[in-house]
Amino acid sequence: MEVFNTPAKIIITCNRRLSPYLQEEVEELGFKVVRPFNTGVEIKASINECIKLNLNLRAASQVLYQLRSFKANNPKELYDELVKIAWEEILPFDGYFTVTSHVHNETVTTPLFANVKVKDAIVDRIKDKKGMRPNSGPGLDKAVIHLHWMEERAEIFIDTSGETLAKHAYRKIPGKAPMLEALAYSTIAATKWDGKSPFINPMCGSGTLAIEAALIAQNRRPGLLRMNYAFMHLIGYNEEVFFQERRVLKEQSDKAIMPVIVASDISAEAVEVSRQNARTAGVEHLIQFETGDFEKTTVPEEKGVIMFNPEYGERLGTHFKLEATYKRIGDFLKQSCKGYRGYIFTGNPDLAKKIGLKASRRFEFFNGKLDCRLLQYELYDGSKD
Repeated sequence: MEVFNTPAKIIITCNRRLSPYLQEEVEELGFKVVRPFNTGVEIKASINECIKLNLNLRAASQVLYQLRSFKANNPKELYDELVKIAWEEILPFDGYFTVTSHVHNETVTTPLFANVKVKDAIVDRIKDKKGMRPNSGPGLDKAVIHLHWMEERAEIFIDTSGETLAKHAYRKIPGKAPMLEALAYSTIAATKWDGKSPFINPMCGSGTLAIEAALIAQNRRPGLLRMNYAFMHLIGYNEEVFFQERRVLKEQSDKAIMPVIVASDISAEAVEVSRQNARTAGVEHLIQFETGDFEKTTVPEEKGVIMFNPEYGERLGTHFKLEATYKRIGDFLKQSCKGYRGYIFTGNPDLAKKIGLKASRRFEFFNGKLDCRLLQYELYDGSKD
């Protein structure tokens, strides 16, 4: 099975509500989206093309290459179909692989049982053909096979990513209640920030929003920070294809673009965490870090985007205290950020009412399982007219 050069159905997954931003990215890379859905997009591509996708995408989670789709009513039928696949031409007999799954079938009480069936079929097939069996376990740092089994319809995929793409490999120190990198990127994409005007991020926490803004500005892709993907552990992998894609990433990044990016936080510890994460990402020199109350954050005269991600009252702080904070944020936007587009990302609609400004747009997101909104405010310089 020559999967590296053979186009097949590709499912690129993402967290809920990030699909529109993922689709934009995929199309900008020159791929045609066959079908968008709530947690991803479908395209057609080879695994060599999946290498490009893995290195470039910011909103994605996994890039899945379909091997087969078939009918399976129960675990035995699943095994019988899977053992027909030429796994000895895909996975090294002396290698290591893991199985992940998304299963909804009445004959299976736990996805782990389905995973074992997949593993057994792969191991039995390779042992029969090669006389040796590969090792398997939970690690995602080698080859990964993914099962999607809904009712009687089963699909088996090669997960070309392994560890999720939603983490961009720079946040070694998470900080408190961090925003996932793919989500941070998508919220910035929603603002249509031009990458050149100022980007101001008070209450920066672990610095994810400011770091993503800096990476966007210089067109620095996540693949520049990561050197291991699941596709590297398949038979037929040509490392030259990978290194050629990395060379393209380096050539297309533009270090001459240096917008004003400000990240501030009242916590000196948070600012230091942000600084260290930015250093890992290679953009520390692009971000102006400040320690102090958000009202003292530097707001350049040149108009741009200012984005807050305050506490929601779910895990941190008290609701009463946060009401005053949200009101202060609204006052700060009105008084100190005229001419800017203001954004507040929150999972608490009651607190959002305390801002005292009317949102011109509301973008829907999830932060984990929490239903959130990115609220947009037009901060007119003078009268609206």
